[in-house]
Amino acid sequence: MPSLRGLVEELGQRALRLIVDLGAMSLLAGRTLYHAVTPPFQPRLLIAQMDHIAVRSLSIVGVAGLFVGLVLALQTAYGLARFGAKGTVGIIVGLSMVRELGPVVTAILVGGRVGSGFTAELGSMKVTEQIDAMRALGVNHIKKLVVPRVVITMLALPLLTVIANALGVFGGMVISQYEFNVDYHQYYTTFTQYVKLADMLSGLGKTVFFGFLIGLVGCYNGLTTRGGTEGLGRATTGTVVTSSLLVFISDFFLTKFFWWLEGW
Repeated sequence: MPSLRGLVEELGQRALRLIVDLGAMSLLAGRTLYHAVTPPFQPRLLIAQMDHIAVRSLSIVGVAGLFVGLVLALQTAYGLARFGAKGTVGIIVGLSMVRELGPVVTAILVGGRVGSGFTAELGSMKVTEQIDAMRALGVNHIKKLVVPRVVITMLALPLLTVIANALGVFGGMVISQYEFNVDYHQYYTTFTQYVKLADMLSGLGKTVFFGFLIGLVGCYNGLTTRGGTEGLGRATTGTVVTSSLLVFISDFFLTKFFWWLEGW
């Protein structure tokens, strides 16, 4: 009985912490959206974050997108060759990259790199009481620290996803030609014939929401860091895990939503 009671109490405490975190994160999301659309605007902070988030993530996203396309085409063509349909590999690679793999892989990579960076930066400022000093001086720390990171993550993810998609489709075309003798023209024709603009917009639309979630979780964990350097390490790890889970969970609901929009 005592062990069962302790388990119930622990589960109750975790549920309460989850509800409190969801409420606080919702408030931070509302304040971020409000300050993002109200002046004064600070383009210098946005440009600095664009370099940190987008430019420095290009190599990681590019390599990942290329090899995802290579592996996807390799596995797909092997399966299709059994049915004599390997010529349709361009359709499967194109739709898979544009609608799902490109956006999700890019979000996971950028979330791990950028989200943890947000938590480390803001958490260090929180631990060293720099954020408290900003508040004492009357500086809006949400507008100065959170808004540029969240906004640029939302803008950068679609651009990075386009690059990952292009390299993934190109990698699939190369491996299809050299491993399965699927002509470049046939691959390109099937890709352009069946991959529509709605498919591309569906994938890119997801990345905007992914970027918002990644930026919000990273900043929230940084602003709520406690316990010195040890707490900062826990917050950084929590950001990577939480942002990855949110990407996978939200991907399902966003997929359903965009399918509904296309059929409406």
